[in-house]
Amino acid sequence: MITLRPAGSRGHFDFGWLDTQHTFSFGDYFDPEYTQFRALRVLNEDRVQPGKGFGTHGHRDMEILTWVLSGALEHRDSLGTHGVIRPGEAQVMSAGTGIRHSEFNASATEPVHFLQIWILPERQGLAPRYDQVAYQEADLRNRLRLVASPDGADGSVRLFQDVKVFAARLDEGRGVEVAVPPGRAGFLQVAAGSVTLQGRPLNAGDAARIEGEPSLRVVAGAPAEILFFDLA
Repeated sequence: MITLRPAGSRGHFDFGWLDTQHTFSFGDYFDPEYTQFRALRVLNEDRVQPGKGFGTHGHRDMEILTWVLSGALEHRDSLGTHGVIRPGEAQVMSAGTGIRHSEFNASATEPVHFLQIWILPERQGLAPRYDQVAYQEADLRNRLRLVASPDGADGSVRLFQDVKVFAARLDEGRGVEVAVPPGRAGFLQVAAGSVTLQGRPLNAGDAARIEGEPSLRVVAGAPAEILFFDLA
C-alpha cells in the first residue's frame, strides 16, 4: 500500500527568519494521522534566512539527522563540535543523555534549505555523539546511496536504530529501484524536483508511506533529489 502525503497537507509556519514545513506532528502542529511512522518521528523542511538560526537549546534521547539541500548550515554543540554542513553531506547527532547545540545559516547573504530528521533511538540513555560524512556527486547521481545506517556500512553515518536512509539525485528520465524487505516499511521524501512512484506523480515536498510493497520504481520527471527511509 502506498499512502501519499502531499506537501500542502503538512504543517506550515512562517516566522520570517524561518519558513518550516512539518511532515509529522511537531511543536504547535499536531496531526493524529502523522505523529510518527515507525521510528521516523520528525521530518521538517526548513528554510532559514541569512545570518539567522536556532540558538543554543537541548535535546535528549533522539537521533537527529540533517541533510542540506542548498546553502550551508553552521553547527556548534556541547561536545565541542563546530562545523559547517553543505549539500551532499550527512550529519547525525545522537542526543542521548543530553546535548546542547545551535544551528545557524552560515551565510550572511544566502538562505539555507535543509531537512531535519528525528529518529527514535533503539534505547534511551546513550552517550551523546556527533558524526558527519561528505559524499561525492558521483556517489549520489542516478543511484541510491546509503547515507545513514545502524552499522555505518558503506561509509554512512551511524544511527542507533534499525533504520537505513538512502539519498539520490536523479537526472530527468532516470530512475532507481527500491526494495522493501518483508516486514519492513518505506518512506519516500521528494526533496527537490518531481518523480513518479509506481507511476504516481510526486513533486518537491511530497512524500509517500509504503507498506507491503516489495519493489518500487522511482523515475524523475524533472531533475530531482530524494530520500528513502527503510524502516524496521
